[in-house]
Formats: sequence, C-alpha cells, structure tokens
Amino acid sequence: MKYGLIGETLGHSYSKEIHEQLADYTYDLMPVASADFPAFMKHRKFQAINVTIPYKEQVIPYLAGMDERSKAIQAVNTIVNQNGKLYGFNTDFDGFLYTLKRHQIDVARKKVIVLGYGGASKAVLAVLKYLKAGTIIIVNRTPYAATISYEECYRTCTDADIIINTTSVGMYPKIESSPLDLHNFQKCEAVIDIIYNPLKTKLLIEAKQLGIKAVNGLEMLVAQAKYAVEHFQNQKIDNSRIDDIYQSLHQRVRNLVLIGMPSVGKTTIGRQLSRIMQRPFVDLDQKLVETVNMSIPDYFQAHGETAFRDRESEVCRQYGVQNNLIIATGGGAVLRYENIQALQSNGLIIWLRRPLSELISDETRPLSSSPQAIKKLYQERLPLYEKAADLIIDNDQSLDHTIQQILQSLINGNL
Repeated sequence: MKYGLIGETLGHSYSKEIHEQLADYTYDLMPVASADFPAFMKHRKFQAINVTIPYKEQVIPYLAGMDERSKAIQAVNTIVNQNGKLYGFNTDFDGFLYTLKRHQIDVARKKVIVLGYGGASKAVLAVLKYLKAGTIIIVNRTPYAATISYEECYRTCTDADIIINTTSVGMYPKIESSPLDLHNFQKCEAVIDIIYNPLKTKLLIEAKQLGIKAVNGLEMLVAQAKYAVEHFQNQKIDNSRIDDIYQSLHQRVRNLVLIGMPSVGKTTIGRQLSRIMQRPFVDLDQKLVETVNMSIPDYFQAHGETAFRDRESEVCRQYGVQNNLIIATGGGAVLRYENIQALQSNGLIIWLRRPLSELISDETRPLSSSPQAIKKLYQERLPLYEKAADLIIDNDQSLDHTIQQILQSLINGNL
C-alpha cells in the first residue's frame, strides 16, 4: 500500500472516493487488527496514510516528529513517510475549522457545548480554543474532571449558543438515537454533528425543525482529506475543490424521497427519475407487499390499519438508511413521525402536490376508495406533507414538465 487509510474497523468509508478525486493516486482502505498494529507501523510500508479509530493516539510513539497542532491535541490522523522517518499531522483540526468558517458559525465569546470526550473531541476542542470560544462545556456520560453529566447540562447549560456532537450517538445503524433533546436550548443558533452517516442524524433533523442551523460531518471529512493530500503531495490544493467534491458526494449519497397523496403520481415519476438519473427505484408499497406476500387491501382486511402501519414503518427504516435511491412512499407514510425521520436521514423529501379536484379515488385502496374518502385524507394529511417536505413540486401539468421541475430544482436549489 502506498497511500491509504488504516483503522481497526473501517466499515463503509468515503475516503477512497474523496482522495482519488483530489489526487492522481490509488488510495486503499486497510483494516489493521490491534495485534497487527505494532508490526504495521514498524515496517512502514507506505508513502503516506490517514489514521482513524482507535490508532490516532497509538501511532505517536512511532513518529520521528509532529506538527505543533498534533502535539497540542495529542492525536494524529495523517502520517507521511520521509525516507523511512514518520511525521504526523492533524488535519481534523483544519477540517473542523474549515467547516465553521464555511457555514459562518462564529464561536468567539460564545457558550459552546461539546458532547463527548473521546478521541473525536480533541481536534474540535482545539479549534474552539484557537477561535477563542467564550465558555466550553464538555458533556460526557463517563465522568471526568473536565466534564459534566447530561443531567447537569440540562440543568445549567440551556443558554448555550452552539452545540457540537462528537459522540457516535445517532450514527448508522442506530439512527433513532439522539444524544440531546434540543427543545430546551432556546438560545441555540447552530448544531454541528460530526457524524456523516446518515447525512442527517436525529439531532440535526430536530435542529432544522426548530429553525437552528444544522451542519453534518461530511464537509469536515472532505476538508480534512484535502489538507491531508496537501501533506501527502507537498502541494497546495484550492479550497474550491472541497465544495466541488462535497456537493458531488452529497448528491450521489442522498436519496430522493417522493411523498404525496394516493394517485398523485409518485410511482410513475419515481420510475422516470430512476431511468434519467440511473439510480435504483424503490416503491415502498411494493416492498411491503413482497414482505407480507399479500396485497395491501387484503392485508388491511386481515390485520387492520395499525398492523399495516407497523409494516410500513419497517420498510421506511430499511430503505431510508440506504443511499442513492429514488423512493416512492405510500400516501400515509407521513402519518408516523418515525417514518419521516428515517426517510429524512439520508433523503431529500419531495412533496408531489396536486389539487384535490385532480386526485382520483380507487375502490381497491382501503382509505381512498371514494371522492369523499379522498377529501378526508387530503384534509388530514396536507399539513403533514407540508411539514415533512424539503421541496414542493406541483404535479398538475405533463409528466415531462414535473420531471424537469425536479431536476432543475436539484441543480439550482441549495437543497
């Protein structure tokens, strides 16, 4: 391996894709077991590597030198082999600093809560001190002299200006979890979660609902990679590359999720988008039918609506956490908040809207079998569609017109 990433368990990583866009080299992902780590570092059979959990501190004894930031943080995520001698850097610092500046989050003289006191918090804390944050409160489940408990945080820190999550709470696959309830933090102006899988954790979804600026960790990941490549290649790369790669990766990873009333055209439009964008199409109602081996009307009749909604929630969770899909939901998927949270985690929610007069009743659909039933559903669900939507598209003209509206919004909008 010449260039690459080492860690004990790498799982799904975007680092290879990012590095190979930034520079003309092959970047390998190399899981290294703890028992093999000492030999790997002693043999030094690499030109340059990035380092992730749990080796950011463990690599230090093998280094001939470290930059000042790495010394202060006591963690290294970038190592360059110079004629057999290893030199360490910390580009997590640069990546987090870039993210704050990119999103115009000013921490100077502000009260900042940092959730977690593990290795991931070290660079974050160093940046906050560098930018002269006013008060820094570290919240951790395991007590240390420098930390407070979550209970104390709720009692004494609800006036915080900025909240930063450095824990793994909310990371895939446990997307239903959140480290903090934001509702009491009424002064909060920004929430940053360094998790990037899913794109929107439960914490960030809640922040957005409360009108708080919400930033995930994907941009930090791309930025720290850019600074690492500069060390690898000993040459500067323009910062515009960070945003180019971030936007490309974000668009590729994100699902497009179609919501709306029965007969509004979700399946038809979803299939057309799938063909044009070369993405897999998933019809959640069809997946549910395949799971229960029964039509939806038959399942309703045999088991009732509650059982149906339970099954619907299962497929929302299953496909919501996947990537690069076009998803058509059932008309009632919005009835449960847990479904919307699952679909928002990696998805852009597109509400296909059509006037009530143009919606068609279908006697085979249990809840929309007549014009009266359609009207009742419309009145009940309209506010739920509106609340869930990231993008609203009026599907009251031709199919081609609707498709072009969606594609143009994706190109032009800051979505």
